[in-house]
Amino acid sequence: MDAHTLTAELKRPTKGHELDSLFKPRSIAIIGASSKELSIGNVIIKNLVQYNFKGKIYPINPKEPEIRGIKAYASIFDVPDHIDLAHVIIPGKFVPQIIEDCGKKGIKSVIINSAGFSEMGEEGIALQKAFLAKAKEYGVRIFGPNCQGIINADSEFNAYCNFTFTYPKPGAISIVALSGGVGAFIMQSLFDLDIGMRYYASNGNACDISISEVLKYYGEDEGTKAIILYTEGFREPNEFIEAAKLVARKKPILAMKSGRTEEGAKAAASHTGSLAGVDIATELIFEKTGILSFTNEEEMCQAAMAFSTQPIPKGNRVGIITNTGGPAVIAADELVSAGLKLSPLSETAVARLKETLLPEATIGNPIDVVATGGGQHFRSALDVLMNEETIDSIFINFVTAPFTDTDEVARQIVEVSQMKRKPIVCNFMSNLSMERFQVTAKILKDGGVPCYSFPTTAAKALGALYKFHKIQSRNIGETKMFDDVQKTKAAEIVHSITSTAKEGTHFLPSSEVYQLLSAYGIPVADWRVANTLHDAVVAAQEIGFPVVIKAEAESLVHKSDMGGVAVNIKTAAEVKVTVEGMKKKFDKTCLKFFIQKFVPGGKELIIGVTAQRDWGHLLMFGMGGIYVEVLKDVVFKLAPVTEVEAKEMLSSIKAAKLLDGVRGQSGINRAAVIEIIQRISQLVTDFPHIKEMDLNPLMAFEDKTIVVDARIKI
Repeated sequence: MDAHTLTAELKRPTKGHELDSLFKPRSIAIIGASSKELSIGNVIIKNLVQYNFKGKIYPINPKEPEIRGIKAYASIFDVPDHIDLAHVIIPGKFVPQIIEDCGKKGIKSVIINSAGFSEMGEEGIALQKAFLAKAKEYGVRIFGPNCQGIINADSEFNAYCNFTFTYPKPGAISIVALSGGVGAFIMQSLFDLDIGMRYYASNGNACDISISEVLKYYGEDEGTKAIILYTEGFREPNEFIEAAKLVARKKPILAMKSGRTEEGAKAAASHTGSLAGVDIATELIFEKTGILSFTNEEEMCQAAMAFSTQPIPKGNRVGIITNTGGPAVIAADELVSAGLKLSPLSETAVARLKETLLPEATIGNPIDVVATGGGQHFRSALDVLMNEETIDSIFINFVTAPFTDTDEVARQIVEVSQMKRKPIVCNFMSNLSMERFQVTAKILKDGGVPCYSFPTTAAKALGALYKFHKIQSRNIGETKMFDDVQKTKAAEIVHSITSTAKEGTHFLPSSEVYQLLSAYGIPVADWRVANTLHDAVVAAQEIGFPVVIKAEAESLVHKSDMGGVAVNIKTAAEVKVTVEGMKKKFDKTCLKFFIQKFVPGGKELIIGVTAQRDWGHLLMFGMGGIYVEVLKDVVFKLAPVTEVEAKEMLSSIKAAKLLDGVRGQSGINRAAVIEIIQRISQLVTDFPHIKEMDLNPLMAFEDKTIVVDARIKI
């Protein structure tokens, strides 16, 4: 250990969490500090000073004696004190050496604002690998590169380690964003809504400290009540899934992912170099982990306002208080669309309201206290709803009528809201150009009441609170592992293909497909493989007519489209004609014939599987046969799939009622289909080699479900 390292170790303060030096720095060095007014190295110092950073600032510049009135140092080794965090704003080629210097100085967190690394090709990738090696050697954590940085709005720190321009007030919402541009926009949106913020982090290339680590840090932070996440993809999805599951159990994560279309995915990939793809996999990860997904950034910020101050409702029953009729109707429509319902009031509640409200008031749900209703009338309605066991949340329409004491109304709403018994959201309708109503609005906002300008916006926010309640209440159960599967036999089948096939993906021959399915207890129609016409006749007779005959050759993938499938073959003579016809049509030396029992009359379903790089597999269920192409009535889940999730798949398709039978038709055995989904989930989890799988169709009956066509690519 050299002298620099020894000195740093002796001066290092004790830290609680590994990322505290990043988010809670007491001293910051700006390596690449500059006297140029609009440079990043100048703007960061300006932000730290103007945001009233509570710690020490050390500009590092070998040519300047001071920057923005703060003494500058030629090197971090010239700084006499310990440094918690360093900003690096220098050309990429110098970064590996600077990271080594930071390690020797004992700096444990470094924000690399500089660009020019993995996003710039081979040379940049080499530089990134070099500085990461130095960071690992010295135990330095890297945030970035090519990033904005972090902000800690806690007044104990006021750490604006960032070059953006919005100075947030302290609050309870923490933001983590892959894109600095979107992150800054979200932060500005919260600021414009007069909502406080706790932490902000935008980690750019995220070569070391990941979104997952930041999420866990926020999850452990008592001051963070809600988390906003923006991403364009995940480099380590399994790490993210584990982190998000853990955090979402404790506090809401409101998330938005771009790249929901092919074009958006391409734009995201070109922007970040991430593994972004079309949105379905990310949406399923959000569902699996309990994250609230948004497609509209404004709605996400509006919902965050409610989450930052209000408790989570215990159910979907909402009570409405209004002093005007129309907005209550609009709100009711939106609330019902979000899954909430307006419960009738008890006789006790009605009697109490008749005693305390004006004679013109409407007693019911909604409760209309009328425009002349004052603070005592709103308070009476609030107290009644708070005491109603059949009400879980409260929606208020509050128009600031000029002939009432609106300040007193606001004070009563705040007083009840701060009891934190049930969530309250307020559609606050006012002319805020009038100073009088500005005071009313300030009472509500300072009291933590989430206020919205439109009834639909307010209702969507309350709907998000209820959605989080549903997520927290949902128990998807444990993944079932069937102990009757023949995993060894399945492994032999997979190994026989992977060990002999050339590099790349390959479709399994039908015989291996059906053996693999049978090894995992998945019922398939009886089958044989025939090499000759004689063998085909014998096979058909053994199986029992009618049968299906399929031409088999490595190059025949879409056999139906090529005339390679014949169904409902009823006699040996038909077998001979069919086989001879296929021989002439395909003229292949390796041609074989797959003979299978014809199983007509059931409902045609599909179960599909597709592998996602680093995520595992997506399972698909829907109406099969020709309908899958026409109707596209399918749903997806992320493997492994539990019984609860499999049941949800069956009930989520648009044609779900058809599965139970309509107009005299028989329904299907749902339990049989649910078990097949679970067994397929176990199969692809055990064998990640499986790239794709289509079971189309499965024929579903009242008493059984049978796979009659399948293909697997490994």
